Order: sequence, then C-alpha cells, then structure tokens
Amino acid sequence: MAAEQQQTSPGTEQLVRAIGPWGLSATAVNGAIGAGIFVLPGLVAAILGPAAIVAYLICGAALALVLTCFVEIGSFVQRSGGSVAYIEEAFGPLAGFLGWLVYSGGIILSSAALGTVLVASAAVSLWPALARGLPRAAALLLLFGALALVNIRGVRQGLRLAVTLTVAKLAPLLFVIVGGALAMHWQHLRWNGWPPMSNFGRAALLLFFAFQGSEDALTPSGEIRDPARTVPRAIFGATTALILIYASLQVVSQGVLGAALAHQSLEPLAAVARRVAGPGGGTLLRAGLAISILGLLSGRLLNAPRAFFRIAQDGMLPAALARVHPRFRTPDRAILTVAALMFLAAVTGEFRRLAVLSSVSFLTLYLGVCLAALRLRYTRPRQPGAFRAPGGPLVGVLGVAIVVWLLAHSTLAELAAMTGMLAVAAAYYAGRMRWRRHGPPAR
Repeated sequence: MAAEQQQTSPGTEQLVRAIGPWGLSATAVNGAIGAGIFVLPGLVAAILGPAAIVAYLICGAALALVLTCFVEIGSFVQRSGGSVAYIEEAFGPLAGFLGWLVYSGGIILSSAALGTVLVASAAVSLWPALARGLPRAAALLLLFGALALVNIRGVRQGLRLAVTLTVAKLAPLLFVIVGGALAMHWQHLRWNGWPPMSNFGRAALLLFFAFQGSEDALTPSGEIRDPARTVPRAIFGATTALILIYASLQVVSQGVLGAALAHQSLEPLAAVARRVAGPGGGTLLRAGLAISILGLLSGRLLNAPRAFFRIAQDGMLPAALARVHPRFRTPDRAILTVAALMFLAAVTGEFRRLAVLSSVSFLTLYLGVCLAALRLRYTRPRQPGAFRAPGGPLVGVLGVAIVVWLLAHSTLAELAAMTGMLAVAAAYYAGRMRWRRHGPPAR
C-alpha cells in the first residue's frame, strides 16, 4: 500500500460503527478462550510442575505487549482486516499477502489441533477406537466435512448465538475455578526448585496456543465506534480477564490434582471437575469442551474461507476459489479448500505438535504487528486523541524482543518450515504479480 494512502479504505465510511467497548471486549475474550485451556494445564504442568503459573505470566506479558501494539495501530488505522491490514499499512502489499498467509496457516493449524482434541475426547468417553488409525481419520473427515457442508448451505451466526456459545464455554470454566478453589490442597502448590529457563520458554511457546485469537476482535476495525477510546479500553480489559481466568484455572488444577496433573494430557479440567463433583462434573466439562470446539470451528469455517475468497477475487489465488455457489450464494470452493486443509493437518498431526506450529505462525504474525507499530508511529499522522503506547517505542521494542525469545524456543525444523513457507509465498507473489501485469509468458 502506498505511504500516502489515507488511513481509511474505500467503502469504510459506509460501514456502521456499532461496536462499543463491552462488545469488543466480549469478542476478544470469546476469540481467545477455546479448547486449548481445557487441555493445556496438564501439558504445561508436565514441563514445569507447580511453577507452571510463571509460564502464564510470561504469556500474559507477551500478549499485553503485542496487544498494546495492536491498540496503538487500531486506534487510528480505521481499516477492516486486523493484523493483516496493519502489516500491509506499514510495509506494503507483499507484506500484507505474507501476513495473510501466516494468519491463514495459523488458523488452519489451530483448527486442526482443536479437531484432534474433540476426537480424542470422544475416544475417551464414547469409543476408544477413535483414538487412532482409520476410525480417527474417519471421525476427523466427518467433523470437518459436516461443518463445511453446513457453511456451504449458508448458515449465519448471529449475535445471540455468539453470546450463547460464549456463556456455554465460560460456565464450566467458572465451575472449575469456584468448585476447585473449595477443594484445593495448598501443599500441592509448593515448588520443589526453580526449573531451567529453557523449560519456561518451551512451556510458554506451547501455552501461547491458548492466548492467541483475541486480536481477531479488531478485524472489523471499520465498524468500531470511537476507536481511539474503545480499542484501548476493550483490549486491555479483555487481556486482564484472560490472564486472570487462565492463571486461576492452572492454580486450581494444581491445587486439586497435585502431581497427578502432569499425567492428565487429555482432560485435565475434566479430571478436576470429577474430583470436585463426581462423574457429573467430568461430563459437564466434556460437554463444554465439545461446545467450545464446535463453536470455534464453525466460526472459523465461516470466516477463513471468506479471506481466501477475497484474495482470489483480487487475483492472488486461483479464480476457482472466488466461485459462489449458484443456489446457496456462499463461496463453496473456498470453504471446501479450507476444510480440506484443516482435515489434512489434523489427520497427519497430534495436538501438541499442531499447537506449537500454530503458536509459531501467530507469533510470526505478532512480530510483524510489533514492527508495524514501530514504523507507523513515525510515518502516519494520528487523529486527535489516538492512543500512543507509553514510553515511546519501548513497548514495540519489548514486544519484538519477547516474541523473538518465544520463537527461539521453536525447533529448527519448525523455524525452517516457516521460513521456507514465506520464501515460497514471496516467490509466488512475485510471479502472480508479473502474470497480472504482463499475462502468461510467451512461448
């Protein structure tokens, strides 16, 4: 995007600015709280033991720094598109395309991870054969295929459904916090020493899977009312709520289960609920897990294909992805493509690996946003009253530093995969732009 382009995109003035602080906060919390927190307390405890709470504080600090950069940009750049729009605003169309690719990859990987959790939970509670092999693959195919079919037929999620799903996913979590607090054994929270710093990095990288997603609330930036005031209040409030909820769940789980928490790699919160309320508590948590996953996956298969559809309309993806179903008026080929990619990632991976790869994708995107905030601070005029992070560029620099530190705990294979994907995408972008300017090469 050219440097002299205005802060608003064409058509933005036609949008209704109806999203206020409470609505934006609720959307941010809803976007972050998903299946990850139902599973991760046990995996993090296996790495850090009772010291796992420190990993939550690290992730909370990282999220606060990154979202401060989001808030600074979002309070004056009034384009819809969220992180991808911010990166494009700062660094141009190529960076925006790469940002879209990284974001889409993160969404696909995290959705695949959620699918594996849902099937694993069904294997525990319904049919053990679903845990592996052909039955597992068939269950994943049925899950993503059914959701794709529903979205192709034109399902629309209204505000009432979104609120219902939010309450449905928060209710069992609050039950664990309140009920578990009454059944805690404080001796289970004692540390037996300070784990190695590398363990904190590995645990935080895995745990970041549960924190990602709140920034999606800023995607409809063109519809936020008084963004200079609404964005900071809503995002900082949502960040505080997330840290409190997640940290409380980890402390309660550790206090109730003690050392046994480290062996609960599939259903740690359900194990806490069973300890507090018997079999009925475990059933409640499994139901909450299923509702949370289905709600998130349905929403992602509603939204992510529209991004593929828009990029295809712009000529940067094959034109077939811009096809609209003649009867249902939905981007059916884009929906099927995204669902197929989610299924392939889920059937070839397991939760921990997919969660880490998703975290690497989103952290790469967050790195781009932190760098964009540093650049736009000095290259874009501000509206009166727009939010500016305290300390000048310090927040952006610290955000870059902590994101790079977290990424440094990825394996070389994970970093090589991300670097290779970006290189291939940049080459594809260059070739596609040449095709659009000059047509196919002469034979």
